[in-house]
Amino acid sequence: MKTILIVDDNASVRTLVREYLSEQGMRVVTADNGQNALFVARQEKPDLILLDIMMPEMDGYQFVTAYRKESDIPIILLTAKLEESDKVLGLELGADDYITKPFGMRELLARIRAVLRRVGANVVQPATLKVANISLNHDTRQVRVDNESVTLTPSEFDLLAALMESPGRVYSRADLLIKLQGTTFEGVERTIDVHIRNLRTKIEADPANPRYIETVFGIGYRFSEE
Repeated sequence: MKTILIVDDNASVRTLVREYLSEQGMRVVTADNGQNALFVARQEKPDLILLDIMMPEMDGYQFVTAYRKESDIPIILLTAKLEESDKVLGLELGADDYITKPFGMRELLARIRAVLRRVGANVVQPATLKVANISLNHDTRQVRVDNESVTLTPSEFDLLAALMESPGRVYSRADLLIKLQGTTFEGVERTIDVHIRNLRTKIEADPANPRYIETVFGIGYRFSEE
């Protein structure tokens, strides 16, 4: 049974989502702000966190910043903000996906299952991929660059794995979304650019002049065949 942590200062939202996910066979725990969520997350070890952005005491951005220092558990933002820059900021800080309020329960469940499926998928590829100076282990979900361990979020790991499986192949943003989520959702192709930018800061010696993840202008991205 998967444990989901819902973090939202709106009691009605917490109750609605908790009841629905419980009916789907999930164990649900809740918190009403980011500070309390840190305590609950450390105690309950959730498999996934649904996180509101605008909250008192510690907002969603502050929570992501703090929690990513200690865990790579996937985080889906619940955001009422309509500005793309607000959503991008959350992704840059380490969130894996976002869904805009108001949202349907079926869409929320689809997002949750897609992320959990990626994290816990049975891998048919070789356990370890090695291209140039980067090695990626599917079983341990560890990445090493020049033999130094690099910590990635679940989405960053899966994106890197998809690119490394076929060096030189050009993937569109839509292709990569399908790799990550199993299907595409309106308005989220921009998230690929954010994840790529985050990846480059972690694996590239000079992110502004990437050696590994190359941009193919007008199309998407590819992993260098070097």
